Amino acid sequence: MRYKVVLKQTDEGYSVFCPGLPGCWSQGKTEQEALENIRDAIQEYLAAV
Repeated sequence: MRYKVVLKQTDEGYSVFCPGLPGCWSQGKTEQEALENIRDAIQEYLAAV
């Protein structure tokens, strides 16, 4: 499955969240790192529900 994510640049790097999965968010120093981290967060979120 594919989920849309919202990526925002911050002073510390990037924050990213998945609007379709409440409370599912992550961050990273780079855009690529943030996207990799949200992939992991989505997998963990779905495994928990």
